[in-house]
Amino acid sequence: MMQVNTLILGAGAAGLMCAAHAGPGTLVVDHAKSAGEKIRISGGGRCNFTNMHTGPENFLSGNPHFCKSALKRYTQWDFLDLVERHGIPWHEKTLGQLFCDRSAKDIVAMLLAEIATAGAELWLQTDVGEIRHDGSGFLVALSRGGRTFQVRARSLVVATGGKSIPKMGATGLAYRIAQQFDLPVTQTRAGLVPLTFGGAVLDALKPLAGLSVPAAVSCNGTTFREGLLFTHRGLSGPSILQISSYWRDGDPLDIDLAPGSTPFDTLKERRTDAGRKAVATALSEILPARLAALLVAETGLTGNLADQSDAALGMLADRISRWQLKPIGTEGYRTAEVTLGGIDTSALSSRSMEATQAPGLYFIGECVDVTGWLGGYNFQWAWSSGWAAGTAIAAG
Repeated sequence: MMQVNTLILGAGAAGLMCAAHAGPGTLVVDHAKSAGEKIRISGGGRCNFTNMHTGPENFLSGNPHFCKSALKRYTQWDFLDLVERHGIPWHEKTLGQLFCDRSAKDIVAMLLAEIATAGAELWLQTDVGEIRHDGSGFLVALSRGGRTFQVRARSLVVATGGKSIPKMGATGLAYRIAQQFDLPVTQTRAGLVPLTFGGAVLDALKPLAGLSVPAAVSCNGTTFREGLLFTHRGLSGPSILQISSYWRDGDPLDIDLAPGSTPFDTLKERRTDAGRKAVATALSEILPARLAALLVAETGLTGNLADQSDAALGMLADRISRWQLKPIGTEGYRTAEVTLGGIDTSALSSRSMEATQAPGLYFIGECVDVTGWLGGYNFQWAWSSGWAAGTAIAAG
């Protein structure tokens, strides 16, 4: 029987952060060959490790107040200080997103150095078997290198993520552990994911595949103004990934393809200045030609600009500013960046991330029903929740 103070399941962002703060006698295990695999591939290999504008308003949860404690006590500035202490060069992109100058591997190396300094041990290529509590501690069966180990831990931290990107080993293990200990789990679904279309709508969109435009996309009272990308299956790009977390089956999207401008005024001016131009040709001065042709075809307008009444131009302008499309679904967990929903926050302490009805059991990171926007927010939740659990364990 191997005895540890803290056993952390998952060597991702949250698990490694927790290990760096949980104190002596900490063991981190993961089935992967390398630690921090999602960190390594994130941000195009540069890791969007946090966001300067992080706040509770950037997160979705059944309880929007739950994330406040961890985010307030371990902020984006705290993590940035850690990055700078390790000499990792970084830069800001749009909307407060912070990236590594060189490689996401710098963040992984930093976290591994932190857990080494803390004295934590890391076991990779390790499978988790039966988990139980014998009244005095957690007993966990681990398989590694053809051998089976029985580990007893005073604290068990679940940092195994959600269901997103199953090719990287996502299994939903955290939810099964929660259910084993009678903790509620909210409905889960793919988040930050491309949206798909079918039938005539998809047929119309397919010729636009690869085209990217700035857009403001709205659904259920929320709007994101970022890039929109047409794909062979539907729509993607930052604005679509963001709104996907608010979209539900059957909901339409309202898309403004010329945010911040007044298409009607522009079209009227062009009617005066270049009335002999075809409508689609004139519109291609505002939007990419392929997209302009599609919108004109949808409105049924023919002829030149000079032939169009104010009402006709108003109809076209309305299509540009309030183009409504109804997705049939998402691309699912296969391409989703995060999992929405998860361990119900009503079962956890917002200060320590400990299960209130199962002392010594902690859930952190993506498996909890706290999901951030695109742009570094989910990494910040991993850092903050991992820190909260780790420091609570060390103080306990």
